[in-house]
Amino acid sequence: MSSSSTSREAGKSLFDQVGPALSRLRRRTSGGRRDLTRNLVLNVVADAPGEMTVGGIAAEMGVTQPVASRTIAACITDGLLRRAVSQADGRRTVLELTQAGKAERRRFASEQRETFEQITAAWEPAERTQFAQFLIRYSQDASAWSARQIPRSEGDAHTRAQG
Repeated sequence: MSSSSTSREAGKSLFDQVGPALSRLRRRTSGGRRDLTRNLVLNVVADAPGEMTVGGIAAEMGVTQPVASRTIAACITDGLLRRAVSQADGRRTVLELTQAGKAERRRFASEQRETFEQITAAWEPAERTQFAQFLIRYSQDASAWSARQIPRSEGDAHTRAQG
């Protein structure tokens, strides 16, 4: 076996560990399942390029609409989200962050930063910075990749489901 094929195999083995590592990261650095799901919903609404509906959140989370609806209902009850009339189509209901929702998002971000700092405390400052930059870049590239994966017909169905 050549050194380049050994190197490719080692790289493949390393890359096979990325998904499980990201999953462990999310499970072990969140404040629990409820916080994890709430944070996800609040971020989906905040990061949306336009209006966000229950169907849109379900699609972004990769869950059914009833599952998303339960989490959204809890966020509304807790004052983190509010329902509003779409400015683009008055027949649609959209979701918006409240001031409390924005504050909760900041709290989550602060907790996550503190956790990151604790976990990487023994790292060199340059390593911490580089890892953070790569993780953010990976997230941005994953979002762009995901947007390209929706075939035109599914995208049209997704738009209809949001209405």
